Amino acid sequence: MISRSSTIERLATANDLLLAPFGLTEVDLGKTLGIIGQRQIDDADLYFQYTRAEGWSLEEGIVKTGSFSIDQGVGVRAVTGEKTAFAYADDISAASLNDAAHTVRAISTAARSDRIKLPRRTVAKSRRLYDSLDPIGSLDSTAKVTLLERVEQMARAVDPRIVQVMAGLASEYDVVLVARLDGSLAADVRPLVRLSVTVIAEQNGRREVGSFGGGGRFGLSYFDDALVKSYVDEAVTAALTNLESRPAPAGEMTVVLGPGWPGVLLHEAVGHGLEGDFNRKGSSAFSGRIGQRVAAKGVTVLDDGTIPDRRGSLNVDDEGHATQRNVLIEDGILKGYIQDAMNARLMRVEPTGNARRESYAHIPMPRMTNTYMLGGDTDPREIVASIKKGLYATNFGGGQVDITSGKFVFSASEAFWVENGKIQYPVKGATIVGSGPESLKRITMIGNDMRLDSGVGVCGKEGQSVPVGVGQPTLRLDGLTVGGTG
Repeated sequence: MISRSSTIERLATANDLLLAPFGLTEVDLGKTLGIIGQRQIDDADLYFQYTRAEGWSLEEGIVKTGSFSIDQGVGVRAVTGEKTAFAYADDISAASLNDAAHTVRAISTAARSDRIKLPRRTVAKSRRLYDSLDPIGSLDSTAKVTLLERVEQMARAVDPRIVQVMAGLASEYDVVLVARLDGSLAADVRPLVRLSVTVIAEQNGRREVGSFGGGGRFGLSYFDDALVKSYVDEAVTAALTNLESRPAPAGEMTVVLGPGWPGVLLHEAVGHGLEGDFNRKGSSAFSGRIGQRVAAKGVTVLDDGTIPDRRGSLNVDDEGHATQRNVLIEDGILKGYIQDAMNARLMRVEPTGNARRESYAHIPMPRMTNTYMLGGDTDPREIVASIKKGLYATNFGGGQVDITSGKFVFSASEAFWVENGKIQYPVKGATIVGSGPESLKRITMIGNDMRLDSGVGVCGKEGQSVPVGVGQPTLRLDGLTVGGTG
C-alpha cells in the first residue's frame, strides 16, 4: 500500500538525525534548491544520509574482527538534458549546501528570465515494507558473539570432516532524506542484516569450501536456531559435495539451473541489459525492442522492489519515488525497462522506482531491486529426469556480462553431471558461457518451484554496490556452452 502517513513518520526520524542537529529546517532545503533553480535546470535534488554499520567475524572459535562506523553527509545534484552536475560533503550545514548549490548549477549557464516561485513542499507517497528499527541494537554484543559461536558449534557437529568454520554478522541502520526541485520530500529508514557461514571440509588431503547465508530488512532476532541450522546445513552440504566432485565435462549441452540463487545468472545476463540508461544510449542488446519477443513463451521476468522485508526492497528509491512491481518480460515479450528520473524523462516514460545509489557521495542510476522469473507448471524432478546428458547447476559463484553483446560467463560452485535422467556425480570447475538474449530463447522447461534467494546479493555497477535480491524456478536450457576441466 502506498501512503503519505508512513513517510511523515520517517521524515520525523530523518529530521532528528539529519537536519535538527545542524540547525537546518525544510525551509533551508527549499532555499538551496531555489539557488539551483535560478538557472534553467531540468531536475535537482538533495540527498541526505546517516548510516551506522557494525560487523563481527569469528574464525577458529574466536572473534577475529569487530567493526563499527558512522557516516553522514549530503549529495547535491543538478540535471539538464542528459548532463549531471554533482557535489557532496560530509559537513551538513547551510554553508556547505549553498556552496554545493552554486557549484552544481554551473552546469547551466542560462539564467531564468522569469521570477522563481518555489514549489510548496509536499510529502511524497511511499510504502511500508519493513519496520523502522535499528538492527544494531536488536541484540547486545554478547548475544551477537554467542550467535556466531553457535554457528561454529553447529557446523562442527554435522560432520567430523569439517576442519574450519568462519562466520560473519553484519548490521546496518540507514536513514535517508530526499528533497526534490519539484517540492517533494521523502524519507526512508532502512534496516539491513546478514549472517554468513563458510566451512572447509577435508578428506584424504583434499580440501573444499562451502558457503551459505541470508538476511533482509529486519532485526537480528530473525536468526533463530532453526534458521541458523538451515544455513549451516547448506554450507556443510556444499563442502562435502565438492569433496566428491570430479572435473566438469565441456561442450554444448543441456543445462538445468536450480531455483533461488541461480537467478543471479538472470540478474547479470538479462537484468542489467534492461536498465534504462543502457537502453536510452542504445548500448544494450535489448535496446529498441519493446513489444518484441525476446524470450521463450512462458518466460515472465519482474523487478519488484515492493516485497516486504527483502534485501533488495525499498520504501522509496534514492530519488524519493515509491518502488514498484515492474513487469519487464511477459510470456516472452519485452514490456519495459527499469528507470530512474533522468532516463525516464529522456525516454518519455514514467520513473519505475529504480533510482539507486551506494551513498550520498554517489549519483543515482537505474538499478535492479529484486529481479526474478515467475514459475511455470512443471515438477522440477521431471525437469532433471528429462536430461539425457547434461549439467544440473544448483549454485553459482561469480560471473560477468558484456551489456552491449549480452554475452556472459558464470562459474558454478555446485553442480552435478546427469545422464539418462539420473544424477551421476558432482562436478567442479564448470563455467557456463552464453548470450543473455539467446539463453532466454533456449528455455524449454519452467519449474513450479520459484524461489527467491536467501538474502545475500550485492550488485555492482560503475563502481557502486547496492543490496539486491534474485530468484527463479528450476529451468531447463538447451544448447548452452559449458567450459569444464575434464
